[in-house]
Amino acid sequence: MRVPFIKMHGLGNDFAVLDAREGDLPAMTKATARALANRREGIGCDQVILLEPSAHCDFTMRIFNADGGEVEACGNAARAVAVLHGESARVETRGGEIALEPVEGGASVDMGRPRFDWDAIPLAYAMDTQGMPVAWEPLGSPDAVNVGNPHVVFFVAADMSFDLAELGPVIERDPLFPQGVNVNVAAKIGEDHLRLDVWERGAGLTRACGTGACATAVAAIRRGLVGERVTVTLPGGDLAIEWRAGETIRMSGPATEAYRGDFEWDDYA
Repeated sequence: MRVPFIKMHGLGNDFAVLDAREGDLPAMTKATARALANRREGIGCDQVILLEPSAHCDFTMRIFNADGGEVEACGNAARAVAVLHGESARVETRGGEIALEPVEGGASVDMGRPRFDWDAIPLAYAMDTQGMPVAWEPLGSPDAVNVGNPHVVFFVAADMSFDLAELGPVIERDPLFPQGVNVNVAAKIGEDHLRLDVWERGAGLTRACGTGACATAVAAIRRGLVGERVTVTLPGGDLAIEWRAGETIRMSGPATEAYRGDFEWDDYA
C-alpha cells in the first residue's frame, strides 16, 4: 500500500504528516512510527503526525515521538497542521481540544489552560509544583506545568553552563515523573524575553518545542519574571506566547511545508 506523506517543520522541529481524514490507513504501531522517524532508514523526523476523523472536533491529531511512543501534545506540529489545513479548526488531541488558526508566515494556536496540580503533571507524590524542592546538579528548584503534556522548567542565569544532553535523559526518566517529562532550561535575556533549551521526552534535544515554550512562559509569568506576552527564543527561532492567569495559552509562530512524498507501508510495518 503506497501512503503519501507531507514533510513539515516548525522552527526546525520536523514532522512526517500522514493524512487519514478521508481514507483509512493500517493501524499505526510503535514499531512503524519508530521506523518512519529513523533518519537513516526512514523518512526522518522528530514526530510522526497522524490526522484522523473526529466525532467531536474538525479532526483528530495523533502524535508519535521518534521512539515510537504516542504522546499527548505538540505545539510545533499543531502550527504545521494549521498551515496544512489552511483554515481555522478545532482539533482533538490526547492532551485535550485545541484551536488552530493559520496566519501569515505560520499559525496561531490556542493550547488550552495549563495545569499545575501535582497529580495533573503527574508527579509520583504530592508537592508544590512551583519551586519544587528537587535538584539535578546544577539544575534545581524547577516548576512543573502540564500544557497537554508534562513539563519541568528550570530557570538559570544567562551565562550558566550545563549539559542538557547528559542531564535531560536522567531527568526525563526520574521516578518523580511516572509518565516521563519534557525538560526545559530557560534564562531571561531581556524584557519579556526568554532563551530556552529543551530535552523532549521520547525525542531528545530539539531545535524547538512549542509546548515547552508554552510551559516555560507560563512558569516565568507565574514567577513574575516576565509580563503576559513573552518572546521565547529556541535554537530554531522565536515563538510568541501569551497567557493570563485562569485563561488559555496562545502560541504564535512559523511553520513550513518542506516536501511531499510517499512510501510503501509494508516496508515499515
